[in-house]
Amino acid sequence: MSDAVPDWIAADWGTTHLRVWAMRGREVLDRRSSEQGMGKLTPAEFGPVLEEAVAGWGAAPVVTCGMVGSRQGWAEAPYAPVPCAAQPRLVRVPDHAARPVYIACGLRQDSPPDVMRGEETQIAGFLLRTPDFEGTICLPGTHTKWVALRAGRIERFRSCMTGEIYDLLAHRSVLRHTIGEGCSDMAAFDAAVAEALADPAAAYGALFALRAGALLGTQSPETAACRLSGLLVGWELSATRDLWQGQPVALIGSPVLSPLYTRALAGCGIQAASHDAEDVTLAGLYAARQTIGADT
Repeated sequence: MSDAVPDWIAADWGTTHLRVWAMRGREVLDRRSSEQGMGKLTPAEFGPVLEEAVAGWGAAPVVTCGMVGSRQGWAEAPYAPVPCAAQPRLVRVPDHAARPVYIACGLRQDSPPDVMRGEETQIAGFLLRTPDFEGTICLPGTHTKWVALRAGRIERFRSCMTGEIYDLLAHRSVLRHTIGEGCSDMAAFDAAVAEALADPAAAYGALFALRAGALLGTQSPETAACRLSGLLVGWELSATRDLWQGQPVALIGSPVLSPLYTRALAGCGIQAASHDAEDVTLAGLYAARQTIGADT
């Protein structure tokens, strides 16, 4: 770690992991991570876990986003309704004597019902870097978000359970005997995306065909994995066409998922630009930090 003392600490506290960064302004001095996610902790454990994670970083305030602000987390950070400005809103954790701790509020959409928690910080960070962007942001993940932005405002969004459905099918259904790891057969992925987009209902029958192909020896596990990914991403694109068609699209996600979405969108004539998830998360937490008063 640098000898410089952080003036604030950024944290992304999700269900499975805690990631913290020692910050001076927008400069990262140090970073740490642990598997002490929200899902493993009782309310009384959050404070001690945080202090252990940031030990040696002084008493700098913490600005965090993610599921730590859920009803089952450390302190509930209420959902803000959309449409709204893409500006982070914070609540302070009560009764934590070691340092001020703030949690970013998630977003809610009442019709059709939808919520996000954590992605709103990435969107704010993206707009801090690209303030004139108008179009759609796609945030691939366990529950992928598609978000329409206009004039710095989040107008509407839609969540798709593509990542979770892939995990369930690949590891807990009959397809667990069929699906390999990773996706290396890009031709199979492209074909499956095209099938699902062209005729989503007919492509539904292709799921069991993955199992049949393995039993008959006509399809490798690697190809089956790529076809499953392609079918699910293709269905997602079909379900969100009104959000991305004819729009500039920015992708914020992992280096594993983002290239698949980039490829699938390219097949639809959309040249999506990818942005690093950590970079925009830190930019969004920095934007949130700027909203805190002098009491910190």
